[in-house]
Amino acid sequence: MLGHVPWRTRPAGFAGLTRIIAYQQLSTKAAATIWGRVEARLGEVTPLALEQAGEDDLRACGLSRPKVAHLKSITEAVRTGRLDLDRVAVSDDETARAELVAVKGIGPWTADVYLMFCLGRLDVFPLGDLGLIEAFRQLSDAEERLPAKAFQLHADLWRPYRAVAAALLWGYINAARETERGGA
Repeated sequence: MLGHVPWRTRPAGFAGLTRIIAYQQLSTKAAATIWGRVEARLGEVTPLALEQAGEDDLRACGLSRPKVAHLKSITEAVRTGRLDLDRVAVSDDETARAELVAVKGIGPWTADVYLMFCLGRLDVFPLGDLGLIEAFRQLSDAEERLPAKAFQLHADLWRPYRAVAAALLWGYINAARETERGGA
């Protein structure tokens, strides 16, 4: 039994987007430590604060070189108006995703996670997320993971609440991994 699956809301805007970048491909605990250092060093995470931070300052927080480069690229896009997060917030999902992924350092997964957890969009689904694909494999008792195209077709069945399905699948896979580690 899975129990309650929390909806991971994050603040919208620049701080929420940059936090998603910092958390990518890390354990939640490690990412929280790194992000805490970033916040301690910058104070409020704003485009100006990030623009003024040197690469060495950000690397000292634990951010990798690619993540620093992505954060700097996003900062520049926001500063110049190429990325308008207020406009993204009121755009439909496809328009919002297109504006986000037009910025170097923001891929489809990041855009979808931002739309889901920072803007509360319910019909967004990060199709390439291996955790989601693996959770679905386990729940369907399949020997192998579905190919991306087949997984996308299946995920379309969950419209207009694909984000809810993603949250449930992440909840399941996280609980399964915790059980494997000997936790709850």
